[in-house]
Amino acid sequence: MQGLKQSIITSLWFMFLTFPIMVVRVNTIENTVEWRWMNLAYVGVGIFILSFVWRWALARKEAKQYETETTDKPKKQLWLSRAMEEPAVAKPALAAIFALSVAMPFLVSTYQTNIFISFLLYVILGLGLNIIVGVAGLLFLGHAAFYAIGAYSYALLNHYFGIGFWVALPLGGILACLGGILLAFPVLRLRGDYLAIVTLGFGEIIRLVLENWSDLTGGPSGISNIDRPGLFGMELSVADANVYIYYIVLALAIITMIAVQRLKNSRIGRALQALREDEIACQAMGIDRVNVKVMAFGLGTAWAGFAGVIFAAKTTFINPASFTFMESAIILSIVVLGGMGSNLGVILGSAFLVLMPEYLRAFSEYRMILFAAAMVLMMVFRPQGLIAPKGRKYHVDDPDLIKEGDA
Repeated sequence: MQGLKQSIITSLWFMFLTFPIMVVRVNTIENTVEWRWMNLAYVGVGIFILSFVWRWALARKEAKQYETETTDKPKKQLWLSRAMEEPAVAKPALAAIFALSVAMPFLVSTYQTNIFISFLLYVILGLGLNIIVGVAGLLFLGHAAFYAIGAYSYALLNHYFGIGFWVALPLGGILACLGGILLAFPVLRLRGDYLAIVTLGFGEIIRLVLENWSDLTGGPSGISNIDRPGLFGMELSVADANVYIYYIVLALAIITMIAVQRLKNSRIGRALQALREDEIACQAMGIDRVNVKVMAFGLGTAWAGFAGVIFAAKTTFINPASFTFMESAIILSIVVLGGMGSNLGVILGSAFLVLMPEYLRAFSEYRMILFAAAMVLMMVFRPQGLIAPKGRKYHVDDPDLIKEGDA
C-alpha cells in the first residue's frame, strides 16, 4: 500500500513538472494556445506504472538478499550460467555454436559477415581487458590505445616496409604488450580512480601522437591501402577476403577464450585474483605485487594488439578517429555488463553492445536511451553482470591430508 501511494505521488509530481512542455502548445501562426490534456494523462499513467514496477523490483531484490543472508543459501545463478556448468548441456551447445559459427559466412550476406567480424573483435578486446579489470581488479580506461598500437604497427610496417599480415600479427601483439609493460611501471603504486585517470591520459596521449605526427602516421588523414591477409598468393575478391578474415578472427577469438580460461586457473591467474581481492594480504603472503601487475598489463594489452592488426587488415584504412575514448568506454562496458572475470559474460556483453545496435536500427532514435536504461537496471538489480564469475573449488581426495581442526 505504501508503494502504491508513493507511485501515485511520483506520477503527480512528474505531471506537474512536465505540464508546460507536454500540455501547453503555442501556435504562433494563429496566435492561439492548444491544450493537450491527453499527453498529461499518458505521462501520469506511464510514470505510475514505471514507478510501481521499479519499487516492486527493488522490494523483491531486498527480500531475496535478506533471505540469502539469513538462511545462508547460495545465490541463484542465471539459468544460462547453470546450464553451461552441466557437461550434458554444455558440450552439445558448444558444438552447435561452433558449427554455426563456421557456417555463418555462407548463411548471411557480406554486410552481415562484417558485423560478425566486428563482434568477434570486441570479444577479443573484452577478454583481454577482462584480464586486467576482471581478474586482476585494476580499473583500466586506455585499452583503445593498445588497439591503436596494434593497428598502426601493421599499417606502418606494411606501408613503409611491405611486411605482410602474418608477420605483422605477432609483432603487433608484442608491441602492444611492451606498451602495456611500459605503462605498468609508472602506475605500480596507483589504484582505483587514480589508476583510471592515468590510463585514460595515456590513451589520449597515444591518440594525439597519432593525430599530430603527420610525417609518420599521416595525421588525421590516416593510412590507406593496407594489404589484406594473403592466402598462398591467391587474389581474393572483397567478399572472399571478408570470409577469410572472418575465419582468422574466429580462430583468434577461440584461442583467446581458451588462453584466458587457462590463465585464470593457473598459478599466475590465482595470483592476479589474490591481487584483486586484497593487495596488502597478497603481498604479505609472498606474491610479488610488481610482477603480477606487470603481467596483468602485458597479457591484457597483447590481445588488443592482435585485434588491432586484424582491424587494420579488415578496413584497409585507419585513422586516429577509430581509437577514441569512446572505444575504451565500449570495451569496458562490455566487461562490466557481461560480468567482470567471466568469459561467457564478455561474449554476451559484446552481443548486447555490438550486435543488438545493428539489428535494432529501426529504433535508432531511441538506442542510446535503451542502452542507458539497460545499464542502470543492470547496476541496480544485477551489479555482478549478466554472468557472475564463479570461484574455482578445490577438493582434497586424500582424507589423511585434512588435519583435525581445519574444518
